[in-house]
Amino acid sequence: MHLRVWRGSTRVEGFYQTYEVPFEEGMSVLDALRWIRARRDSSLAIRYSCINANACRTCMALVDGVVEYTCTARLNESCTTVEPLPTRPVIRDLVTDTAPADEKQR
Repeated sequence: MHLRVWRGSTRVEGFYQTYEVPFEEGMSVLDALRWIRARRDSSLAIRYSCINANACRTCMALVDGVVEYTCTARLNESCTTVEPLPTRPVIRDLVTDTAPADEKQR
C-alpha cells in the first residue's frame, strides 16, 4: 500500500512524499509511520508515546482528511494520506506545536 505523507517545516513550503509500505490487515497508520522511520526514512518527524491506546494524544494527525489518532486509525489497502493537524503550527513534517497558547514562553 502507499502512504502519502506531508513533509516540511512550513505549510507554504511543504510537500507530499509517498512511501510504499507492506500492508497487513489491522495495521495502524502509526505502525506504517514507524515502519517508514525504521526502514526507509529516519528523517521523518512524527510524535507518539503510548502506541495503540490513544491515551497520550500525542500522535494526532489528519488522516485522509479527518483528525484522528494515528495509533488507532487503520490503513486502507490502497493509499492513505497523513498530514499535520490543520489548526496547529507545524514544527516539522507531522509534528505540530500542541502547547496551549497560555503555556507558550513569551
